Amino acid sequence: MSAASKNARCALATFFATVQAHEGLQVAGMTDTSLERIQIHQLRVGVFVHLDLHWTQHPFQFGSFLVKNEAQLAQLHALGLSHIYYSPKRSEVVPLPVDEPGMQGEAALPEEVEDRPGSSTEEAARTGAGPPPRDTRRQLADQQASLERCERQFSEGSRRLRQVLQTARSNPLEACAVATEQVVSMVGQVEGIDNVAIRLLSEKSGQETTLHPLNVTVLSLLLGRALGFDALQLGHLGLGAMLHDVGKAELPDRVRWRDDNAPPAERKIFREHVGHGVTIGKRMGVSREVLEIIAQHHEQADGGGYPAALRGTAISALSRVVSLVNQYDNLCNPGNPAQACTPHDALALIFARQRDAFDAATLAAFIRMMGVYPPGSMLQLNDERYALVVSVNSDRPLKPRIVIHDASVPADDLMVIDLEEHAALGIQRAVKPLQLPRAVFDHLSPRKRMCYFFERSLEPGVGAAS
Repeated sequence: MSAASKNARCALATFFATVQAHEGLQVAGMTDTSLERIQIHQLRVGVFVHLDLHWTQHPFQFGSFLVKNEAQLAQLHALGLSHIYYSPKRSEVVPLPVDEPGMQGEAALPEEVEDRPGSSTEEAARTGAGPPPRDTRRQLADQQASLERCERQFSEGSRRLRQVLQTARSNPLEACAVATEQVVSMVGQVEGIDNVAIRLLSEKSGQETTLHPLNVTVLSLLLGRALGFDALQLGHLGLGAMLHDVGKAELPDRVRWRDDNAPPAERKIFREHVGHGVTIGKRMGVSREVLEIIAQHHEQADGGGYPAALRGTAISALSRVVSLVNQYDNLCNPGNPAQACTPHDALALIFARQRDAFDAATLAAFIRMMGVYPPGSMLQLNDERYALVVSVNSDRPLKPRIVIHDASVPADDLMVIDLEEHAALGIQRAVKPLQLPRAVFDHLSPRKRMCYFFERSLEPGVGAAS
């Protein structure tokens, strides 16, 4: 056996072993018998905590640390945990009593004005005439911490993917190892979240050259999860999604983006990226399942795809996922931003005009997962206000989480509203960004590029506003 083959097999063996390790993940330090379990609201500054989470699932440098300030408290609450472990020996203070929830250092609001509908405190928070009440401040801190964690993880994935694309031809085995490490991390995160949401990120996240393959990876893993794929299947799916366009590195710059209006000769050159990708994938030593995804990500269920015009079940189950997600992201994030569809229109177009091109069960699961109004959709509500969809819980897709235009509140301080908790608040219609009043457009800043990641869905009542 050649050295390259041995290295490739080692890379795959590491991949399988790491996936299995994630299935039974144990955090270092959790064998400490001195640790005690407390409710999350008992936390206070000075408590030494141990997080029973993978490093990708929290924003801290280490999984065990002394809580030093209120910002760290807010980030810990944003994780959505009901309980947490702490070390009595290493803590500087004892946790709060069970019957005294609240943030250390913040006085309780007077009982007669504490966040009751119509109270002066609530009115001041709503109009911006005074500081928001404590619970509102906590919710704002929680939602901001969660968003920052998603953006940081997306940016780290973008950095690694850029390294993969830069070295795939010159050092394919190293590129495979880096890609595998990133995918295993993402699989572990998706598997570790019981109640997952699809989060819209800001356009500053990641790099433009890696946005498409990383978006396809994120959404493919979520769709694979919704379809019931196990950790090993998710590993193959994630790696295939991440590498599906790796062959574009062999194309001239001018034809690396699909353009259905390009001359036939350029369209023919573009289609050659599939074969180039399979060749690079073989050099990287990826599995048969991953090679199938690279080879089949432009195949269509009705036989209208390429390069082999495969039909139906001749396309692998994993490839059917990537083919669909790839089309959705290409509609939202085309090479020419002027041709971009809104997320709502992209989903509607696929369902109305292209559904025969995709496996019916896969498409149904994707629509359930994304909801009628995917993250990034602009809405007009039944009270005539405008809103931006920022998150969709895959378990409650018809009730997205939104931010509503309010000129009196800075954009970064808009409270995320969970429509599931507001029966009287409904969606009147989806709106194209150019249809928005100028003041609304400037305030809500509709995304020109859609950028997604997954996050732990907040429990009902967290991050909602009346």
